[in-house]
Amino acid sequence: MAVSEGADYAPDSMPKPVVEPGELVFAAMHLDHGHIGGMTQGLLDAGGTLKWVYDTQPERAAAFQEKFPQVRIASSEEEVLADPEVHLVAAAAVPVDRAPLGIRVMEAGKDYFTDKTPLISREQLAEAKAAVERTGRKYAVYYSERIHVEAAVLAGQLIERGAIGKVLQVQGMGPHRMGDPSTRPDWFFERASYGGILTDIGSHNFEQMLAFTGSEDAEILSSSIGNFGNPEHPELDDYGDAHIALSSGATGFVRVDWFTPAGLRTWGDGRTFILGTEGYLELRKYIDVTTDNGGGQVILVDGEGEHRINATGEVGYPFFGQLILDVLHRTEDAMTQEHAFKAVELALIAQEQARELTGRTA
Repeated sequence: MAVSEGADYAPDSMPKPVVEPGELVFAAMHLDHGHIGGMTQGLLDAGGTLKWVYDTQPERAAAFQEKFPQVRIASSEEEVLADPEVHLVAAAAVPVDRAPLGIRVMEAGKDYFTDKTPLISREQLAEAKAAVERTGRKYAVYYSERIHVEAAVLAGQLIERGAIGKVLQVQGMGPHRMGDPSTRPDWFFERASYGGILTDIGSHNFEQMLAFTGSEDAEILSSSIGNFGNPEHPELDDYGDAHIALSSGATGFVRVDWFTPAGLRTWGDGRTFILGTEGYLELRKYIDVTTDNGGGQVILVDGEGEHRINATGEVGYPFFGQLILDVLHRTEDAMTQEHAFKAVELALIAQEQARELTGRTA
């Protein structure tokens, strides 16, 4: 059967810079996770002006400056936070440090843009919410597997247009590659530092389930975690899953793991399956092992037939421009604060309630 290229499903126009140079000034700091590069580039592409970088390890700041030569290296966190020109601070600290850093940023009168997971405990969530209320600042989150993946951006557009009817279920698969464990920092293996697999990489998927179903809340029905392949690191979860019931009436399932085999050409075969009343979507985000098309593939099946749409280079990443305008205009078009916090709250609950599968023999 012939497969349509999906020509009838034209994406929205590509995002463009939303501000002139100097209108939105931002800084980057605490470069513990590589996501800071994508966060920074997204803001630059949307028109942001990068002024400062700070890290406790000078060599990391120097490497960041090599990639973004326009940036100045700050001598301290305080130098960045004291600069009245800075509107927004982007950071990818060790997960346990993200909430305390965000509170310092907001109390300094800046908005905060953190890597996922934005925090790792119920106590930190309560403190972050209180700081947002107290300061009136934003605690934005880089849930990159939706906001910085063109297949996911296009899927959101299709759902909004009613291409598959009412969404009934979202399944998210988030495999990752461990690589050589000796190259990972110590905090990667410490539960008190990274928060557990459902709190950490699972938070991406809880955010997507909320977003794609248009839900404001959800209930965790079941969850599991395990360490099946890394006994030398007993605090590492290398597997996790959860089943949830969403306030829209839909259900969701997430599976995350560190078992991407060495033979795969990329770090993880991330996929999302979205079932609607009038069709379904499959997102092959980073690679499509069934073809040579690469990642960014959106497979849509509806009443008209089968459609394969390559989203790469077609839709861009509107989140970053929306975030910049939200910072300047005090709006919530990129992502509401309630949504950003709800996604991690669900991840925390799933992690807390998870059944431990490690060592099971039956």
